[in-house]
Amino acid sequence: MDVVLVLHSHLPYVLNHGRWPHGSDWLSEAVVHSYLPLLEQLLRLEAESTPAPITLGITPVLANQLGHPGFRRELEHYFEHRMAASAEAMRTLQASGETELAPIAEYWERRYRRLAEFFAQLNGDLIAAFRGLEDRGRLELMGSAATHGLLPLLGREQSIRLQLLAGRQEHERLFGRVPRGCWLPECAYRPGLDQHLAGAGFQFFLTDAHLARAGRAHEVYGNRDLGRELLPGPDSQPPQHTPYTGYRLASLRSLDVLVRDPVATRQVWSRYEGYPGDGAYLEFHKIRWPEGLRLWRVSAPMSDLADKQPYRPDSARRRAGLHARHFVALLSETARDSGVPDGVIAAPFDTELFGHWWHEGPEFLGQVCQVLSRRAGVRAATASEHLARHRPAQSLKVEEGSWGANGDFSMWMNPKTRWMWLRTWDLEAAFWNAAPGAISDASAHPVLAQAARELLLAQASDWPFIVTTGAAGDYAEHRFAEHCDRVEALLGGMGGGNIEGATRMAEEFRRQDDVFPQILGTVQAALIQ
Repeated sequence: MDVVLVLHSHLPYVLNHGRWPHGSDWLSEAVVHSYLPLLEQLLRLEAESTPAPITLGITPVLANQLGHPGFRRELEHYFEHRMAASAEAMRTLQASGETELAPIAEYWERRYRRLAEFFAQLNGDLIAAFRGLEDRGRLELMGSAATHGLLPLLGREQSIRLQLLAGRQEHERLFGRVPRGCWLPECAYRPGLDQHLAGAGFQFFLTDAHLARAGRAHEVYGNRDLGRELLPGPDSQPPQHTPYTGYRLASLRSLDVLVRDPVATRQVWSRYEGYPGDGAYLEFHKIRWPEGLRLWRVSAPMSDLADKQPYRPDSARRRAGLHARHFVALLSETARDSGVPDGVIAAPFDTELFGHWWHEGPEFLGQVCQVLSRRAGVRAATASEHLARHRPAQSLKVEEGSWGANGDFSMWMNPKTRWMWLRTWDLEAAFWNAAPGAISDASAHPVLAQAARELLLAQASDWPFIVTTGAAGDYAEHRFAEHCDRVEALLGGMGGGNIEGATRMAEEFRRQDDVFPQILGTVQAALIQ
């Protein structure tokens, strides 16, 4: 049986919107804790000739930031700051007599220095590194919607087309090839999206088990309390399909679907039932200020922060190896019990789980690939490799919903966020009503292009998600409103006849939100499809 490990990488556009806490430091933290360690593992496995055919999704808006000229400067600043903070922590811990914690601060200083040197060896070009791995047949890169907009809730069909077409185009510009697979933002689907996916050239996507009637919805991050704050979950229904085979979409048989395996993914996602809650691993929530270092281990998942014990990197690394072997054994058991010859176990995760939330996650992934390469009965494969070897014969109707809490759209559409969607829908209508006339007027092209960029950025699913969770809600509301205000200002200037003033405004906005350079042609394509 094939094992398709899928990593979904995404952050909203934060470059040129400050540094800390939600500006470029947010991006730098994800790079340092997740993307660079993942690249380290993949290149190490390649040097050892160990197969690691991961299917890696990088959203176009994230890829655009990683390829931006200003990104390298921001990450180098972040490294300098973190290394200085680690060195300062070593001094203050020794001076205060907390000698058991000083070696952990030293561990962070060495780690930051090693990753900074690794980034320099890559010439500061993560896009080229990932593209090279795909060119050498080591992994598959998936595409996605341009800014991770929640497609089922967008108000106009043209907006869905723009998200998907701009996403495909940006992926091709940066990675040099058209992606076969599309990561649907938040695994969110509704009837009708199939036509837009096929129209953008995508050949497959992944769906959650409950949307395929192949299992129950469960909370992606294992956040039990958050689920109770929202709407009741869907009624339990007996599975009608197996998650252990690929399908052709019943409504459009040119599209293939892989189903998320609820058993394997829960083992890795859940901090209550899965590996990340193990006592040896780094505790995410306890931080030493002012240096901002995590120096303690989980100890016990539900223990008070005051009771956390010092972190032991070597012990955590050994534990990651043990869990990797356990995970592959679980995959083998699942394959044996599935009753599906030539089947597939599709296990999708957010990339940021590995390294950012679960510090030892990249080490775990690397060891999983090593163990899989020696295990009979299961083999790692990319999504496209599996689908090429085993063409799906069964058809599947995908239900409406997402992989969010409750299995529906309530993480993004709820009483806290409804006002955001009302404003989005009004802006969509105004933009698409103005677009045909602006396309035919060359003087309006720069204004229309920037209005499209700002509309796409306003549509990011991150903003309502952050408002719902209550974490940094003010920031999300500010960013959402900023992009909406700009769309209104640009359309107003264009419609009011002040095209010169609107053009200057567009140029000013472009200096901050410089994304999707080919967007004008994509707007036109979205109009005529």
